[in-house]
Amino acid sequence: MAQKHDYITLVDTHCHLHFSNYSNVSQVIAEASKCGVTKLICVGTTLADSRQAAKLAAKYKTVWASAGVHPHEADRFVADKHGPSQLKRLLGYTRVVAVGEIGLDLYKNYSAKDAQERSLRLQIESSAQADLPYIFHVREAWDDFWRIFDSYESAGWRPRGVVHSFSAHPKQLEESLSRGLYIGLNGIMTFTQDSWQLAAAKLVPIDRLLLETDAPFLTPSPFRGELCEPKHIVNIAEFLAQLRGESVERLASYTTKNAAQLFGL
Repeated sequence: MAQKHDYITLVDTHCHLHFSNYSNVSQVIAEASKCGVTKLICVGTTLADSRQAAKLAAKYKTVWASAGVHPHEADRFVADKHGPSQLKRLLGYTRVVAVGEIGLDLYKNYSAKDAQERSLRLQIESSAQADLPYIFHVREAWDDFWRIFDSYESAGWRPRGVVHSFSAHPKQLEESLSRGLYIGLNGIMTFTQDSWQLAAAKLVPIDRLLLETDAPFLTPSPFRGELCEPKHIVNIAEFLAQLRGESVERLASYTTKNAAQLFGL
Protein backbone atom coordinates (compact mmCIF):
# COMPACT_ATOMS: atom_id res chain seq x y z
CA MET A 1 0.00 0.00 0.00
CA ALA A 2 1.14 3.54 -0.66
CA GLN A 3 2.67 5.24 2.35
CA LYS A 4 0.96 8.26 3.88
CA HIS A 5 3.13 11.31 4.45
CA ASP A 6 1.87 13.71 7.10
CA TYR A 7 1.22 17.31 6.14
CA ILE A 8 1.24 16.85 2.37
CA THR A 9 -1.45 16.74 -0.27
CA LEU A 10 -1.10 15.41 -3.78
CA VAL A 11 -3.07 15.69 -7.02
CA ASP A 12 -3.53 12.95 -9.61
CA THR A 13 -3.93 15.07 -12.73
CA HIS A 14 -4.70 12.15 -15.05
CA CYS A 15 -6.66 9.00 -14.26
CA HIS A 16 -9.58 7.06 -15.73
CA LEU A 17 -11.76 6.06 -12.79
CA HIS A 18 -14.77 5.77 -15.09
CA PHE A 19 -13.23 2.76 -16.84
CA SER A 20 -14.72 -0.65 -16.09
CA ASN A 21 -11.49 -1.81 -14.39
CA TYR A 22 -12.80 -0.38 -11.12
CA SER A 23 -15.61 -2.24 -9.38
CA ASN A 24 -15.78 0.15 -6.42
CA VAL A 25 -14.89 3.72 -7.34
CA SER A 26 -15.84 5.06 -3.91
CA GLN A 27 -13.30 2.78 -2.28
CA VAL A 28 -10.59 3.75 -4.77
CA ILE A 29 -11.18 7.43 -4.05
CA ALA A 30 -11.21 6.79 -0.29
CA GLU A 31 -7.92 4.87 -0.46
CA ALA A 32 -6.34 7.74 -2.37
CA SER A 33 -7.57 10.26 0.17
CA LYS A 34 -6.06 8.22 3.02
CA CYS A 35 -2.68 8.56 1.32
CA GLY A 36 -3.02 12.33 0.90
CA VAL A 37 -4.19 12.25 -2.73
CA THR A 38 -7.05 14.67 -2.25
CA LYS A 39 -7.80 15.80 -5.82
CA LEU A 40 -8.22 13.74 -9.00
CA ILE A 41 -8.88 14.58 -12.64
CA CYS A 42 -10.84 11.90 -14.45
CA VAL A 43 -9.85 12.14 -18.11
CA GLY A 44 -12.09 11.42 -21.07
CA THR A 45 -10.96 9.46 -24.13
CA THR A 46 -14.21 9.38 -26.14
CA LEU A 47 -17.30 11.57 -26.14
CA ALA A 48 -19.26 8.82 -24.38
CA ASP A 49 -16.77 8.18 -21.61
CA SER A 50 -16.16 11.92 -21.22
CA ARG A 51 -19.82 12.11 -20.17
CA GLN A 52 -19.16 9.35 -17.64
CA ALA A 53 -16.13 11.22 -16.33
CA ALA A 54 -18.23 14.38 -15.92
CA LYS A 55 -20.92 12.44 -14.06
CA LEU A 56 -18.29 10.98 -11.74
CA ALA A 57 -16.93 14.45 -11.03
CA ALA A 58 -20.40 15.70 -10.22
CA LYS A 59 -20.83 12.87 -7.71
CA TYR A 60 -17.53 13.14 -5.79
CA LYS A 61 -16.22 16.41 -4.37
CA THR A 62 -12.56 15.42 -4.82
CA VAL A 63 -12.97 14.60 -8.53
CA TRP A 64 -12.88 16.86 -11.59
CA ALA A 65 -13.11 15.81 -15.24
CA SER A 66 -11.87 16.51 -18.73
CA ALA A 67 -13.60 15.90 -22.05
CA GLY A 68 -11.95 14.92 -25.29
CA VAL A 69 -11.26 12.20 -27.85
CA HIS A 70 -8.05 10.18 -27.74
CA PRO A 71 -6.10 9.87 -31.02
CA HIS A 72 -6.85 6.14 -31.04
CA GLU A 73 -10.51 7.13 -31.57
CA ALA A 74 -9.86 9.79 -34.21
CA ASP A 75 -11.40 7.87 -37.12
CA ARG A 76 -14.76 7.76 -35.38
CA PHE A 77 -14.63 11.36 -34.21
CA VAL A 78 -13.94 12.87 -37.63
CA ALA A 79 -16.68 10.71 -39.17
CA ASP A 80 -19.23 12.11 -36.70
CA LYS A 81 -20.52 15.44 -38.01
CA HIS A 82 -21.96 16.19 -34.57
CA GLY A 83 -18.67 15.47 -32.76
CA PRO A 84 -17.39 19.05 -32.35
CA SER A 85 -20.75 20.35 -31.14
CA GLN A 86 -21.07 17.48 -28.67
CA LEU A 87 -17.60 18.26 -27.33
CA LYS A 88 -18.56 21.90 -26.86
CA ARG A 89 -21.55 20.85 -24.77
CA LEU A 90 -19.43 18.55 -22.63
CA LEU A 91 -16.99 21.35 -21.89
CA GLY A 92 -19.85 23.28 -20.34
CA TYR A 93 -20.55 20.58 -17.76
CA THR A 94 -19.93 21.44 -14.13
CA ARG A 95 -16.42 20.47 -12.95
CA VAL A 96 -15.04 19.82 -16.43
CA VAL A 97 -11.70 21.62 -16.22
CA ALA A 98 -9.79 20.58 -19.35
CA VAL A 99 -9.97 19.40 -22.95
CA GLY A 100 -8.43 15.97 -23.35
CA GLU A 101 -6.92 13.75 -23.81
CA ILE A 102 -6.23 14.74 -27.39
CA GLY A 103 -3.18 14.52 -29.62
CA LEU A 104 -1.27 12.25 -31.97
CA ASP A 105 -0.15 8.64 -31.52
CA LEU A 106 1.89 7.34 -34.44
CA TYR A 107 3.29 4.45 -32.39
CA LYS A 108 0.17 2.29 -32.39
CA ASN A 109 -1.64 3.97 -35.30
CA TYR A 110 -5.10 2.74 -34.26
CA SER A 111 -6.45 5.61 -36.37
CA ALA A 112 -5.05 6.90 -39.64
CA LYS A 113 -2.55 9.75 -39.40
CA ASP A 114 -4.68 12.17 -41.42
CA ALA A 115 -7.69 11.41 -39.20
CA GLN A 116 -5.61 11.99 -36.07
CA GLU A 117 -4.42 15.35 -37.35
CA ARG A 118 -7.93 16.39 -38.35
CA SER A 119 -9.33 15.26 -35.00
CA LEU A 120 -6.68 17.21 -33.12
CA ARG A 121 -7.39 20.38 -35.08
CA LEU A 122 -11.16 19.97 -34.78
CA GLN A 123 -10.94 19.58 -31.01
CA ILE A 124 -8.55 22.49 -30.50
CA GLU A 125 -10.62 24.80 -32.68
CA SER A 126 -14.06 23.75 -31.42
CA SER A 127 -12.98 24.19 -27.79
CA ALA A 128 -10.96 27.42 -28.05
CA GLN A 129 -13.79 29.61 -26.73
CA ALA A 130 -14.06 27.48 -23.59
CA ASP A 131 -10.64 28.83 -22.53
CA LEU A 132 -9.66 25.57 -20.84
CA PRO A 133 -6.23 23.91 -20.74
CA TYR A 134 -5.49 20.95 -22.99
CA ILE A 135 -4.26 17.51 -22.00
CA PHE A 136 -2.02 16.44 -24.88
CA HIS A 137 -1.10 12.85 -25.78
CA VAL A 138 2.00 12.75 -28.00
CA ARG A 139 3.69 9.47 -28.91
CA GLU A 140 6.22 9.09 -31.72
CA ALA A 141 4.71 12.19 -33.32
CA TRP A 142 6.60 15.21 -32.05
CA ASP A 143 7.39 16.91 -35.37
CA ASP A 144 3.83 16.56 -36.61
CA PHE A 145 2.42 17.68 -33.28
CA TRP A 146 4.56 20.83 -33.17
CA ARG A 147 3.62 21.66 -36.75
CA ILE A 148 -0.03 21.72 -35.72
CA PHE A 149 0.53 23.35 -32.33
CA ASP A 150 2.69 26.14 -33.76
CA SER A 151 0.18 26.91 -36.51
CA TYR A 152 -2.11 28.41 -33.85
CA GLU A 153 0.62 30.51 -32.30
CA SER A 154 1.48 31.94 -35.72
CA ALA A 155 -2.17 32.98 -35.91
CA GLY A 156 -1.86 34.81 -32.59
CA TRP A 157 -3.02 32.20 -30.08
CA ARG A 158 -1.10 29.61 -28.10
CA PRO A 159 -2.93 26.63 -26.58
CA ARG A 160 -2.02 26.08 -22.93
CA GLY A 161 -1.90 22.75 -21.19
CA VAL A 162 0.16 19.69 -20.29
CA VAL A 163 2.01 17.00 -22.19
CA HIS A 164 0.52 13.94 -20.54
CA SER A 165 2.62 10.84 -19.79
CA PHE A 166 5.83 12.53 -20.86
CA SER A 167 8.43 9.87 -21.55
CA ALA A 168 10.63 11.54 -24.15
CA HIS A 169 14.12 13.02 -23.94
CA PRO A 170 15.59 16.42 -22.97
CA LYS A 171 15.20 17.72 -26.54
CA GLN A 172 11.43 17.16 -26.49
CA LEU A 173 11.28 18.51 -22.95
CA GLU A 174 12.90 21.77 -24.03
CA GLU A 175 10.55 21.99 -27.01
CA SER A 176 7.57 21.56 -24.69
CA LEU A 177 8.78 24.04 -22.09
CA SER A 178 9.59 26.67 -24.72
CA ARG A 179 5.93 26.56 -25.72
CA GLY A 180 4.75 27.11 -22.16
CA LEU A 181 3.45 23.58 -21.57
CA TYR A 182 3.44 21.66 -18.31
CA ILE A 183 4.94 18.17 -18.06
CA GLY A 184 2.98 15.23 -16.62
CA LEU A 185 5.12 12.41 -15.18
CA ASN A 186 3.76 9.06 -14.06
CA GLY A 187 4.74 5.50 -13.16
CA ILE A 188 6.78 5.04 -16.34
CA MET A 189 9.60 6.86 -14.59
CA THR A 190 9.79 4.16 -11.90
CA PHE A 191 10.45 1.31 -14.33
CA THR A 192 11.96 2.84 -17.46
CA GLN A 193 15.35 1.59 -18.63
CA ASP A 194 15.89 4.71 -20.73
CA SER A 195 18.42 6.93 -19.00
CA TRP A 196 17.48 9.89 -21.22
CA GLN A 197 13.89 9.74 -19.97
CA LEU A 198 15.17 9.95 -16.40
CA ALA A 199 17.51 12.77 -17.35
CA ALA A 200 14.55 14.71 -18.74
CA ALA A 201 12.52 14.05 -15.57
CA LYS A 202 15.31 15.61 -13.51
CA LEU A 203 15.30 18.72 -15.68
CA VAL A 204 11.60 19.63 -15.45
CA PRO A 205 11.38 23.03 -13.68
CA ILE A 206 9.48 23.09 -10.41
CA ASP A 207 6.85 25.43 -11.86
CA ARG A 208 6.06 23.05 -14.77
CA LEU A 209 5.85 19.59 -13.19
CA LEU A 210 2.59 17.71 -12.67
CA LEU A 211 2.02 14.24 -11.21
CA GLU A 212 -0.32 11.67 -12.72
CA THR A 213 -1.01 7.94 -12.65
CA ASP A 214 -2.87 7.29 -15.92
CA ALA A 215 -4.70 4.72 -13.81
CA PRO A 216 -5.68 1.95 -14.47
CA PHE A 217 -2.52 1.83 -16.59
CA LEU A 218 1.22 2.19 -15.91
CA THR A 219 1.30 0.91 -12.34
CA PRO A 220 4.58 2.09 -10.77
CA SER A 221 7.24 -0.16 -9.33
CA PRO A 222 7.22 -2.03 -6.99
CA PHE A 223 3.54 -2.74 -7.72
CA ARG A 224 3.85 -3.85 -11.35
CA GLY A 225 1.17 -6.42 -12.16
CA GLU A 226 -1.40 -4.79 -9.87
CA LEU A 227 -4.17 -2.44 -10.94
CA CYS A 228 -2.97 1.15 -10.91
CA GLU A 229 -4.94 3.54 -8.68
CA PRO A 230 -4.66 7.23 -7.77
CA LYS A 231 -3.12 6.25 -4.42
CA HIS A 232 0.01 5.27 -6.36
CA ILE A 233 0.75 8.97 -6.89
CA VAL A 234 2.55 8.70 -3.54
CA ASN A 235 4.96 6.10 -4.90
CA ILE A 236 5.57 8.17 -8.03
CA ALA A 237 6.22 11.26 -5.90
CA GLU A 238 8.66 9.34 -3.70
CA PHE A 239 10.60 8.08 -6.71
CA LEU A 240 10.76 11.46 -8.41
CA ALA A 241 11.77 13.25 -5.22
CA GLN A 242 14.70 10.88 -4.79
CA LEU A 243 15.63 11.15 -8.47
CA ARG A 244 15.56 14.95 -8.35
CA GLY A 245 17.32 15.19 -4.97
CA GLU A 246 14.54 16.86 -3.03
CA SER A 247 12.05 16.02 -0.30
CA VAL A 248 8.66 14.49 -1.00
CA GLU A 249 7.11 17.37 0.89
CA ARG A 250 8.67 19.96 -1.40
CA LEU A 251 7.73 18.08 -4.56
CA ALA A 252 4.18 17.60 -3.31
CA SER A 253 3.87 21.30 -2.51
CA TYR A 254 4.86 22.63 -5.91
CA THR A 255 3.15 19.97 -8.01
CA THR A 256 -0.10 20.55 -6.12
CA LYS A 257 0.25 24.30 -6.66
CA ASN A 258 0.92 23.74 -10.38
CA ALA A 259 -2.19 21.56 -10.75
CA ALA A 260 -4.31 24.20 -9.05
CA GLN A 261 -2.95 26.92 -11.32
CA LEU A 262 -3.34 25.05 -14.60
CA PHE A 263 -6.73 23.44 -13.98
CA GLY A 264 -8.27 25.94 -11.57
CA LEU A 265 -8.90 23.32 -8.91
